[in-house]
Amino acid sequence: MELTFPVIDFSKLNGEERAAAMEMIKDACENWGFFELVNHGISHELMDTVERLTKEHYRKCMEQRFKEMVASKGLEAVQSEINDMDWESTFFLRHLPESNMSEIPDLEEDYRKVMKEFAVELEKLAEQLLDLLCENLGLEPGYLKKVFYGSKGPTFGTKVSNYPPCPKPDLIKGLRAHTDAGGIILLFQDDKVSGLQLLKDGQWIDVPPMKHSIVINLGDQLEVYQPSTHLFFTLIPHNN
Repeated sequence: MELTFPVIDFSKLNGEERAAAMEMIKDACENWGFFELVNHGISHELMDTVERLTKEHYRKCMEQRFKEMVASKGLEAVQSEINDMDWESTFFLRHLPESNMSEIPDLEEDYRKVMKEFAVELEKLAEQLLDLLCENLGLEPGYLKKVFYGSKGPTFGTKVSNYPPCPKPDLIKGLRAHTDAGGIILLFQDDKVSGLQLLKDGQWIDVPPMKHSIVINLGDQLEVYQPSTHLFFTLIPHNN
């Protein structure tokens, strides 16, 4: 049986179709642990700027380092599958409880500014989603948000990842199969290259790349209503 990845129009929560949209979210959380949001309220212009500056930052500051790492490990010549590494160039921006933006030396000022703005929008959306989950679970508004508050407040950050073309994509995965340990993960993925997959009922299902969508992943800490574990991994394109 072919499975269709759940895509939810967030704007329908504000109209007559709210009940149906809430039921879709409930089903996605219980049976998938993942869903994709469109019309989520984050500016398309902002998302386009984030994507453009992220790609520029990779080309200027990270691409050569990644190539040197690949050469140093002889990865272009591998003959058997590699299971102990990810083909990923990444860095992490911490927003809460304290920002580390000023500690990352090669971020240009316009990139810092737009990532701060994007983080604010993602935080708002995450809080909205947590309250929708509360509603579906019969919990009071704000309950799940409080759960993630430690003594210093919630932990919130952005992992920025690039997956360069790989000469042996059949032998090296972009990201190995894994689950996320956090609460709720919001993913802004490339809309042209399909790669992210989800293990559902024994099948690897493609998470469709859609322009200006946000993929929602319930982390292990929110797997409270559906006992099964959701694995996912990222494939990488051929070097051509």
